[in-house]
Amino acid sequence: MKLEEYVDLNSEKIDKFNKYMELVLDWNNKINLTAIKNEDEFVLKHFIDSLTVKDLIKDDSKVIDVGTGAGFPGIPLKIYNDSLNITLLDSLNKRVNFLDLVIKELNLNNISAIHGRAEDIAHLSDYRENFDVAISRAVAQLNVLVEYLLPFIKVGGICICMKGPNASEEIENSKRAIELLGGKIESVNKIFLPESDFERNIVVIKKIKNTNLKYPRKAGMPSKEPL
Repeated sequence: MKLEEYVDLNSEKIDKFNKYMELVLDWNNKINLTAIKNEDEFVLKHFIDSLTVKDLIKDDSKVIDVGTGAGFPGIPLKIYNDSLNITLLDSLNKRVNFLDLVIKELNLNNISAIHGRAEDIAHLSDYRENFDVAISRAVAQLNVLVEYLLPFIKVGGICICMKGPNASEEIENSKRAIELLGGKIESVNKIFLPESDFERNIVVIKKIKNTNLKYPRKAGMPSKEPL
């Protein structure tokens, strides 16, 4: 499967995607980055999947990717649209060290990786309500995830939650949390990745008012006691 058959890319970007995949698969032997080893499946479920949200993010947006892991979707979005200013957040220092290496090897600018938990970082003045977009892929149930994401976003910005199939129950269970945190569901888009039955639900939540300073609650609380 060739990424350029599904996404409009120049040769320089294609080279960066290929090098990125090589780095992930090589480092996967040292630290657990992905369960996907097959290259065609990697292109589909990491690259194409990450880029399903590309048209939702305006040029020059300031984006935070929460729980980024091996850099998905943040790094593919950055390779695709170099105008984005991206912060990659992960709670495991080994993964952050890997992300730093990728950024250097791919010669990416205006992108950085930071080590920490969303519950802590979202209370720091440099990060709180300082982003146009907060995004996350398969990190937590939606009523938990919104407590991680919404505190990072400016009023008028959006959070993009990349969920799997059958997201309707999660959406219903998260309505109270979304309202409490200052958000409002703007759209839910169901898509299928090409040449597969892999279903992705993309939930877009608009920030309509400031988030109360008591959120997010201390580390571990959002998952133990969802709003």
